[in-house]
Amino acid sequence: MSGTFTLLALILCINTSANSVKTISPALLRDGFVLAGVEGKLITNDSNDTWFFELVSDITDDKIIVKAGTSLKLLPSTTLENMITDANERSENHYLLWGRITQYKGTNYIFPDYFSPLKAPSGLETTPEKNQAQNEPEKTSPSEETKQKPSINDPNDPLTIPKEVIEKLKAARDNTPAGAQRSTDVNSIRDTLQRKTQNEQQLPSAEDAPSTSTKRYSQNIDSIFVDRTAFLSRNKMDELIFVLDAFGQNVSQKSFRLLPCKVLELTEQKQTAEPEPVRFKIAGIVTKYKGNDYLLLQKATRVYSNGNFGR
Repeated sequence: MSGTFTLLALILCINTSANSVKTISPALLRDGFVLAGVEGKLITNDSNDTWFFELVSDITDDKIIVKAGTSLKLLPSTTLENMITDANERSENHYLLWGRITQYKGTNYIFPDYFSPLKAPSGLETTPEKNQAQNEPEKTSPSEETKQKPSINDPNDPLTIPKEVIEKLKAARDNTPAGAQRSTDVNSIRDTLQRKTQNEQQLPSAEDAPSTSTKRYSQNIDSIFVDRTAFLSRNKMDELIFVLDAFGQNVSQKSFRLLPCKVLELTEQKQTAEPEPVRFKIAGIVTKYKGNDYLLLQKATRVYSNGNFGR
């Protein structure tokens, strides 16, 4: 009898220990967090047409920090299709990217809104060490530097500058911080565009972007989809779709493939809790990728028919 009690106690202890183990979820950027001119590289997994954006620097939403070198999956969109075309034409994969973060079942994604191509100088290697060496100014000896400086007010100088003007120029130069100069590197471009975005509260036009490509791609052509009633379903490839409700009319039922986001995750939970199809009034961003229509949900509210419509 005592052996039975001992066995039961052991089983109870094992179950208690198992229940006490908690799965630690990875830290995620919040759904809807906006990316403004983030630098990175477009990379792909050719086997299944999956594209990623590899971050060159850290990004944060004030709570979570995603380190440089992290690759986030890019969602299908018209902007992504244009990026792929641009990368193939230029044989370059370096970009500044505007977009928004989505969150779905423990994973972050990027829905791209706008991109600006970046091109490295001719012959520049992609390794960080060589990039740094390429960007460093060429050092000159003091004697060579003296020879390169223009002589002011010498006997052969055709233009004589007043003494007080020279003193003001020297004073301004002395007050300039060491190493301060006009920079045309990537950090300067990104900072300038970020300030432009914050000040104007809108994305820069294609003319403003520091693109090195002569071809311009149409940006911000995605449309807004508002307050349409639809059913959550799956297509033949087992992809989640929203099928518009025709309300019994003899019209074709338009459908959209759904992009992963927090609203979609919550919508799935609502449908799973019901045995019958649920009507939702939906709103979101409609985009295209390789001829297919996609929808990034912004809102999905359950609609009750009150017996006026059949299921």
